[in-house]
Amino acid sequence: MRSEIVSAESLKASCSLDGCAISLALPGGTAGAAPKAFSSKGFARCDYDVMTRLPRLLKPLLAGLTVTLLQLAIVVGLLAPEDPISGRYSTLVQHDSFWFMNIVDRGYQTIVPPVDHKVMEVSNVAFFPAYPVIAGLFRYGFNMDSTRALLITAQLAACGFWSYFFLFCKRWNVSRALQICGTLLIAAHPAAFFLVAGYSESLFLMALLGFIYWSTAEGKWAKFWAAVHGIVMSATRIVGIVCAAFPLVRSVFQTGWRGLLEPRKWLREHGPAIGMTLVAACGAIAFFVYSQLRWGRWDVYMLTQAAGWGIVPDYLAVFKPGSYRWLVPALNNPTEASQISMTLGALLVVGVALCELLPAIRRRAGLSVRAGIYFCAAAIYYLSVSGVACVDMESMLRYEFAVHALIVLAFLNFLRQFRTPSVFVRAFGIAAVALLTAAGLCVQGWYVWNFTRGNWVA
Repeated sequence: MRSEIVSAESLKASCSLDGCAISLALPGGTAGAAPKAFSSKGFARCDYDVMTRLPRLLKPLLAGLTVTLLQLAIVVGLLAPEDPISGRYSTLVQHDSFWFMNIVDRGYQTIVPPVDHKVMEVSNVAFFPAYPVIAGLFRYGFNMDSTRALLITAQLAACGFWSYFFLFCKRWNVSRALQICGTLLIAAHPAAFFLVAGYSESLFLMALLGFIYWSTAEGKWAKFWAAVHGIVMSATRIVGIVCAAFPLVRSVFQTGWRGLLEPRKWLREHGPAIGMTLVAACGAIAFFVYSQLRWGRWDVYMLTQAAGWGIVPDYLAVFKPGSYRWLVPALNNPTEASQISMTLGALLVVGVALCELLPAIRRRAGLSVRAGIYFCAAAIYYLSVSGVACVDMESMLRYEFAVHALIVLAFLNFLRQFRTPSVFVRAFGIAAVALLTAAGLCVQGWYVWNFTRGNWVA
């Protein structure tokens, strides 16, 4: 009789461990979830979960891969110069890509103080390390040239970005129609082609979305993956340091602001979120420590930006009416395009804030997550504008793309809470998305044509 009890307990523990493994393998799963019943049906249900959930997990990954390949096909197959396919593919490495290539090939090199103009052979510490470091792993691990390493890194990250986008849609039960609209609105942004070019945009967005995704998931492995994504995020772009506060912002919106009146209690309640924020910022902190140990100046990155690019941050730029441009830009003037993108980005942020605050359409469900995403979008917008205001908003078109993608993602979470609208409203929405997509793709096509021929775009 005792042996039968021992066998039953062992069998029950085995099934519990199987359930734990399944839950850890799936986003949002709860670790340690044991089967409700101890019977052959329980084992059948475990097998059924494995066979049904994994294919559903693959759908967002396949969707992300598909969108990335479509972007590549359009850029390389249709718009790149008339060269052999390898030459067309290589045209995605332009401008800033050569600086990343220099870092991959030579490592960081500079004099202190940095040279007062752009000379990558003298001072190249003007870019954060995550993108060139990962590209370097491909470069030396697979014995490929730096051009291919940079592009493969960026395009794998682009696939990761789109996969996380669809994983969020799956988690939030966003309808297929809204998913298609959101995908088109992001892919049609004039700067969306930078996702598959030799730039760090795709790696930053992939790491940011991954950080948000795993920060809001359950299970002990979720914290690990959130930390990994957060470290890569802050090591890719300096704005990642501020975006690392996403868990804290979300936690504060969940518990309310009154806890600030009791600092000790507030610290206890938000301790895990504060810890995750600090861990996520370690990517940038490690870069600053490296700079201090090697050159005796932790701020060599900022010094190089100021000396070579003339970047002197103006943290009041977003509050100055003169910073905004309202005229339609000329297609052959990328500076004007960046200036109008700054204005449109501000209108987008304000418009979303109004939607969230209007009592008639306000929705509380998921607000803490959306607030965290809005915080990241606003931080990227504010710091980007502050940095490029002194150079006539140069490159703001590219920086605003990250803001655009985050707001589209958060707005899908907002819209999915409404009932299916009337036929007239749906028709109007589809027409608006189709019009914006067509206009955006036309402008993007012009920029891709110029970019792949070596012209400056953003």
